[in-house]
Amino acid sequence: MEASNQEIPVLKNKNLHIIFGITLSAVMGVSSIAPALPVISRALDVSTDQIGYLITVFALPGILLTPFLGVLADRFGRKRILIPSLFLYGIAGFMCAFTSTYSELLWLRFFQGAGSAALGVMNVTLIGDLFEGNRRATAMGYNGSVLSVGTAIYPAIGGVLASIAWNYPFLLSIIAIPVAIYAMFYLDPVPISINLDLREYFQKIKDRIFTTKVLGLFSCVFLTFLILYGGYITYLPILLDEDFGVTSTVIGLMLSGSSLITAYTSSKLGALTKRFSEQYLILTAAVLYTIIFLTFPLIENIWYMAIPISIFGLAQGINIPSLLNLLTSEVPSEFRAAFLAVNWVVIRASQTVAPVLLGLMYLYFGINGTLYFTAGVGILFIIVAFFALKR
Repeated sequence: MEASNQEIPVLKNKNLHIIFGITLSAVMGVSSIAPALPVISRALDVSTDQIGYLITVFALPGILLTPFLGVLADRFGRKRILIPSLFLYGIAGFMCAFTSTYSELLWLRFFQGAGSAALGVMNVTLIGDLFEGNRRATAMGYNGSVLSVGTAIYPAIGGVLASIAWNYPFLLSIIAIPVAIYAMFYLDPVPISINLDLREYFQKIKDRIFTTKVLGLFSCVFLTFLILYGGYITYLPILLDEDFGVTSTVIGLMLSGSSLITAYTSSKLGALTKRFSEQYLILTAAVLYTIIFLTFPLIENIWYMAIPISIFGLAQGINIPSLLNLLTSEVPSEFRAAFLAVNWVVIRASQTVAPVLLGLMYLYFGINGTLYFTAGVGILFIIVAFFALKR
């Protein structure tokens, strides 16, 4: 299997196509409803500082379940965890479209989040399992590009659907079901090593985690998603709604434009890493994040918003795939899923904290204070990336 994977061009590898499906399923959980948040808030009579809980309860199960699922994936196989997760994700998400109260919606989002808990680990883990060297960086970049295409398409579709009815964006979740069926039959199995007993297994994971570089990478991941899910996905739409009065459709299209830039940039990661180190790319992104969120509150013309939004897309394209590639390269396959599960917990923790923390900023300091706070997170990111990721 390994040899044949190395002979097939990366972009033509059927396993990578399945990984793309997993990624597209996972990313819709937030990006498809982001432009609909103001509409959902009004339809269900939920305050602006509380609507972000739809993201929080979706992210919360990942904190609780992902480490356990990662261990199971290492011990019993990737597919035995992946397939049920996709089915739960698709069914619970689809049912969100048929709720009538905010409390019911929160519960179903929680169960959808439980299904999502393994998806962000499995796609990256499978890339680490099935690709090596620069092919791995290339595959990671392509997957980052697909993720960004998803975050481009889903806000646009979600915005249009939300303009028809607030609950229509949740119908998109059914896409996960055919992905699960296809993966069940066509995803290559990954050999599982059972040479390590559980004590040695956990000790090796602990030894890899508690290094300056890995802790620095986890910190950068946390700050990245705090910026993404707090300042950008949750409260940039609020800014566009409050200050410019644009519709959910326009919000979706603006977020989509940024994601298309991310997609193109991510697809070039293999080439970029031949010229620049991942550490350099991550630090550059941190600087750009800071500048962008310092700029947002100063803009008075809606058309000028395209500039920082486009730059944000560029920063995402060089940052997230670089972080994931570095983390994936840090561990062998026998405990890669559990190790990357820790990273997914970090992501979920950030996604959970971001709307609540930024909601408090919004409550006390308004939308501009919220965006300036996000710029402060960017400054912290610069400091961490500079000191913790130095070779």
